[in-house]
Amino acid sequence: MSTAGEANFPTMIIPRGTEIRVNQNGQLSIKTPGNLVIQNSGTYSEIESTNGSIRIEENVTVEAVSIRAGQACFIQGTLTAWKVHAKRISLEDRARAFIMLQESEQLELARTARLVGNFANEKELFFMMGKFSPQLKELPGAVEMAPPPRTTLSEGHPTPIPPPPPLRVEDEHLRIAQMLLEREIARGELTASETEPLREVLYGLRERNYTRVGIVYCDAFAEVNTKSDALKQAFDHLDSYFKSQNSPGA
Repeated sequence: MSTAGEANFPTMIIPRGTEIRVNQNGQLSIKTPGNLVIQNSGTYSEIESTNGSIRIEENVTVEAVSIRAGQACFIQGTLTAWKVHAKRISLEDRARAFIMLQESEQLELARTARLVGNFANEKELFFMMGKFSPQLKELPGAVEMAPPPRTTLSEGHPTPIPPPPPLRVEDEHLRIAQMLLEREIARGELTASETEPLREVLYGLRERNYTRVGIVYCDAFAEVNTKSDALKQAFDHLDSYFKSQNSPGA
């Protein structure tokens, strides 16, 4: 017989056929055959409803690499995702969505909703970045996505450590390679022996230590037994960059 106190706790039901996994980066992946309602903010690798719909409720913030719904994806809170695939994507009042790639038959935005991104595929994204590179050059330095300056203690006083020099806008190969590597590592489908060399390349790109990247990237990609299309593209972009640097007149 349950007590009155126990009755106050919500009941969690995990439907038959649901898969819940955690990748090596600590990101949660959920795959369920039916509808899925997300009521807690969190960072995920993949969220999938095979046959139903996904709802992100109000005041909930979700970050995910991939979201896939058999029917619809309803957003009431805030979503940041690399890719969202659903027959219907609906942003309700005051919803915020930052979606790099969206695949849907129907897209609905409430008057007060906001959608950022919304490219149809990766080729379209790369084309737009290249086409408007002159406009990117004109952006003020304040929009550089650089981390805040770090400090060290010297005689009791913090001494600022300057951030790395800004990335030249024309070096789109490095931007795209970093973006692709971040996505592939976050997917959690590579083995540890494959991930660690690629992670070293990614750290070099983030820190803009391109000399180090140029030394290790070929060996790092050679450690991956089966390369996805995205990894092949990342390698090609790095290869193109370093070959251009070594060419006469570079």
